[in-house]
Amino acid sequence: MGLLVFMRNLLLALCLFLVLGFLYYSAWKLHLLKWEDSNSVVLSFDSVGHTIGSGRRERKTVTLVLPLSVPSHLAADPGKDRVQKELKETMAAPVPAIPKYDKLGFLLNLDSKLPPELASKYANFSEGVCKPGYASALMTVIFPKFSKPAPMFLDDSFRKWARIRDFVPPFGIKGQDNLIKAILSATKDYRLTPALDRLNSAPVKGFEKDVGGKTTLRITYPEGAIQKMEQYEKDSLFVLAGFKWQDFKWLKYIVYKEKVSASDGFWKSVATRVPREPHEIRILNPYFIQEAAFSFIGLPFNNGLMGRGNIPTLGSVAITMALHNCDEVAVAGFGYDMSSPNAPLHYYENIKMSAIKESWTHNIQREKEFLRKLVKARVITDLTSGI
Repeated sequence: MGLLVFMRNLLLALCLFLVLGFLYYSAWKLHLLKWEDSNSVVLSFDSVGHTIGSGRRERKTVTLVLPLSVPSHLAADPGKDRVQKELKETMAAPVPAIPKYDKLGFLLNLDSKLPPELASKYANFSEGVCKPGYASALMTVIFPKFSKPAPMFLDDSFRKWARIRDFVPPFGIKGQDNLIKAILSATKDYRLTPALDRLNSAPVKGFEKDVGGKTTLRITYPEGAIQKMEQYEKDSLFVLAGFKWQDFKWLKYIVYKEKVSASDGFWKSVATRVPREPHEIRILNPYFIQEAAFSFIGLPFNNGLMGRGNIPTLGSVAITMALHNCDEVAVAGFGYDMSSPNAPLHYYENIKMSAIKESWTHNIQREKEFLRKLVKARVITDLTSGI
């Protein structure tokens, strides 16, 4: 009899224990579900691990539920504090924003509309009427780091300009002080003329239908200067773009009408005379070469020295200068069609397109990318659709 009573009491105790255990377990599960629901953040990632923001195209996602704190039933876990800290740091980290600018600082969406203030400013200008400050205003929209003030030519204050003082040619004037001072003492005039449209030795006479009939500036360097005196225009400024120290020495010979030495380190024959008086000669600010190379095109810095693939073409340099000084910029004859190696490189000579590949100083692909940005954003107008 005593054994039966004992067995009955044991079964009752066991049943009571099971009921209490079930109730405790159910309460714990409810607590856990409530905690997950109110203290979690859901992040969705696409198949390559990028956070999907609003407005993005729907893609296959994996959903992760990350707790913001550790539940109380894990309080005895010795790693609780570390886990909690890591989770909080993960959730506090900002979600990466979609980049608005490229690595150089150019706006990625070049098709975007003009800001309202610019749109209203230029809305009432008739077609063909020059829009004051238009090119630089658009350039600032797509490249906020653009700073307009930059003198076109070197003048008596050239040694005070920090941007060019510490660089040797072509990116500055370091080591050229005496030569430049001698040239400027003879030229005496540093003023800007109102229009720009011709470079190097490209002739105008006989090609007026295609290239126009007016040349205000002829920007060139010794090897690119016209060697036939009769091909120079009557009324244009002669502007030196100095790419090496020999170029400044050559210009001093020209200004003072001295004999040009053929052994001064030129890579081809150079003009020995230029039919211009000293007051019709200028020196292009080397800052435009520096800005075109490093800020706009993104060529290798190479410690500020001329090197492989880090010299912009004179065309890109001239456009850079024009963006600082011209209300509107239109170009003609620009662009290199590398898919047609036997096509003419220039309209006025027989050199083939393939010759540009032999130049170790230029990076034509990078330049094309830069110029296409300007055309796409309407900063410049490509009259011949070559870019």
